[in-house]
Parts: sequence; C-alpha cells; structure tokens
Amino acid sequence: MNLEETAEKSISSAFEKHLAASDSTPSWWTEFKKDSFEKFSSLPMPNRKNEYWRFSNLKGIKIDDYSFGEHALIEDAYDLIERSSILCQHSGSYVFADNQTVHMQQAAAELREKGVIWCTLREAVKHHSELLRDYFMKQEADLGSEKFAALHSAFVENGVLLYVPKGVEVEDPFVVYNWATSADAAIFPHTLVITEEFSKAQIVEAQFSKNEADRAFSCGVTHLFAGCGSKIDYTLLQDYNEQTLGFQINSNIAGKDATVKTASVNVGCRQYRSETHGRIKGAGAHVDMYSLAVTDADQEIDQRTLQTHSAAHATSNLLFKNALQDSSKTIFSGLIKVDEGAQQTDAYQTNRNLLLSNKAEANSLPGLEIEANDVKCSHGATTAQIEDEEIFYMLARGIPRHKAQELIVYGFFEEIIDELSNESLAENARRIIQSKFQKNA
Repeated sequence: MNLEETAEKSISSAFEKHLAASDSTPSWWTEFKKDSFEKFSSLPMPNRKNEYWRFSNLKGIKIDDYSFGEHALIEDAYDLIERSSILCQHSGSYVFADNQTVHMQQAAAELREKGVIWCTLREAVKHHSELLRDYFMKQEADLGSEKFAALHSAFVENGVLLYVPKGVEVEDPFVVYNWATSADAAIFPHTLVITEEFSKAQIVEAQFSKNEADRAFSCGVTHLFAGCGSKIDYTLLQDYNEQTLGFQINSNIAGKDATVKTASVNVGCRQYRSETHGRIKGAGAHVDMYSLAVTDADQEIDQRTLQTHSAAHATSNLLFKNALQDSSKTIFSGLIKVDEGAQQTDAYQTNRNLLLSNKAEANSLPGLEIEANDVKCSHGATTAQIEDEEIFYMLARGIPRHKAQELIVYGFFEEIIDELSNESLAENARRIIQSKFQKNA
C-alpha cells in the first residue's frame, strides 16, 4: 500500500466515525455526505498535468495526518470570545472553535419577525432543511480544488446560514469567527448567504489561530446567492498562523440588477489557496471582487479566479494586490469568460504585485475568453519593486527602512481597504497588515 492509499484509508476511517455521529440528521444530508466522500476518494490529488495547479507547491498539500471529525475539548473559550471583537456594532455573530459553536448572538427580534434567518449550519439542517437542500453546495468547484470541495462537503458540520427575504434591508453586518485552536485540527468553515429580491445584507468572516505554534488544516467554502435587485457585501479577514494549510473555495451568483462585492485580506497560512468564481447571471448585475495579500518567509498564496458573464448589459471588476517579502511566493491566475449571449458586457481584471525582496516570486496569468462580439473587457498584471528613490526619501527623514517599506505597502493597499464596508473593518485590516510587519521588525 503506497502513501496515498494509506492516507485515504486513514481519512476513510475518520469519515465513518463522523457519519456515525450525525445519524440523526435528514436522510438527504447523510446521502449527500456519502456521495461527497465517494467523489473525494475517486478524484486524484492535484498534479503537474493540471493547468489549474501551475506554479503551485504540490508537496505542501499533504493532508492525511490531520485530525478529521474529532472534537477536542475547547479550552479558554471565554478568551476566544473576548478576542472575537473586530466589529462592535453588528446584526448578529457566531464564534466557532474547531468546528464547534462557542458563542452566538442572534439576529434582533425585529429582523427575525421579518423572516431573516441567522443560524448555524447544524440548526439549518434540522430546522431549515428544505432551504438548505436547495442551496447547499449547489455551485460546483471548477478551478482545480474539486477534490477539496468534496472533502469539505463530506466533513462539514458547522458554519452559518444567512437568509434575507424579499425587500428586507439589514444595515449592520453579520459577523462569523472561525478559530483553529488545537494541534493538527482539520476545520471546515462554511458560509452560505441568500438574499431574495431587493434585499440587502453584509457579512464579515474572520479566520484566526488561537496560537502561533499549532498547525492546522482549514478547508472553507463561501457561497453567495444574490437575488434580483439585491445587494451582498462580503469581507474575509484571513489571519491563520503560518503553520496552517488553508483552502478557501468561494462562489457568488448575481441575479438581474443584483450587486455583489467581495473583499479578502490574506496574511496567514504556510500555504493558502483561494478560488473565487463570480457568476454574473442576470442582466444589469454588477460584481466587484477585491483581494490583498501580504506574504513573508516562505509562504505561498495561490489565487485562482473566474468571472463568468452569462447575461447581457452586466459588469464586473476584479482587483487583486499582493506585497511579497523574503522568499515568499504568490500565484494569480484569472479568467474573464463571456458567453455568446452576454452582449455589452463590461469586465475588468487587474493583478498588481509589489516585491519587497529580491528572492520573492510573483506569478500572474490573466486571461480572456470572449464569445460575444459587443463587449468591453480588459485584463492586466504588473510586478514591480519599490523604487530606490522612495526608500531614500524616507531614510533621509529618519524613517527606518523596514518602516518605510511598511508605509509604502499601506499606500499600495489603500485602494482596496477603502472598499471595505465600514471604518472599523478597515482599521482591523490595517492592524492585521501592521502586525505582519511588526513580526519581522
């Protein structure tokens, strides 16, 4: 038996225990998990022949020696709750630690009376089964991590469901915290947002590690469904420790005249892969996708994106920025795809990389696939180092070199930070970036 077969056997045993622990759930949920695990087992691990894994470090994604489906005792839960404070004003919140709920704040009674659902995935399986069945994992992963999406579906047991009915607008954001707390933990964050016609919602997700020493495996999924004329604003702050292996598989669907904005701040993980598919399915829809990443040491952040335009008179805009220190590495591979009937599409895609070290490596692979003949689409990528004149200007005024680089990076990222939904969230993004530089000061 080779190493891959041994790994599959170990994960299979963990899945049997996981399934046995969820035998009281609806039959469709159990069958879905069984089918997902079969799919996971049948799919090969990523290899060099797969274009979606070009430039990726495949040796770094070994997953067999993590603890799947095991529930460790959550110590210092109160401390985690205290540290879960990126927003003081919100419409509801959840704190998860190693897939377990340690704190919750329900949506206000006024919102619940209007039909807003804000609950854990466990509660949704029991009390909102039909709604969940209609939307849960309905968007197939299609950017390379199909095997890991199936693994997520097989082992996921907690997360959040946010449902906002027709015509309801919620001003303050909902917040969810996902903590990795124990050594070798395998966690599966899941966020599902559904907004019906002409509704509005904001959601913020934070992914943190309890400490800097314990490694973990995070395999998260976020799906956003924006109905006709609705608005979704989603922000992710990813600050796991640099012992963590992370996957984040995202999709958003924008219906007619809908608006979706997503923004990610990524500074954590030893190796992190993010896949984002923006599906523009309704005429008049608009999708914005923003991301910033700061890397150091030998980190790798791998970003794969797809903007699919299926409807006419719709727009999308993507801007990803990366700042790289030391021997770190980033990969950006993005595609704008315009279907034949999506005339008068207006779509943009930009990746900009700032190298702070001669040893850093930034790879950019933007692309277009256009089948319509009346469109305005463009893509671009730039990679540059900080100009010597900029550094000299600050050194001459008594600013240390490391601090000078930090200030330049702040300016580089401000275009994206300005897109975050409120100032408190923007300040937390700046704090996370600052902490990254202070660690290396």
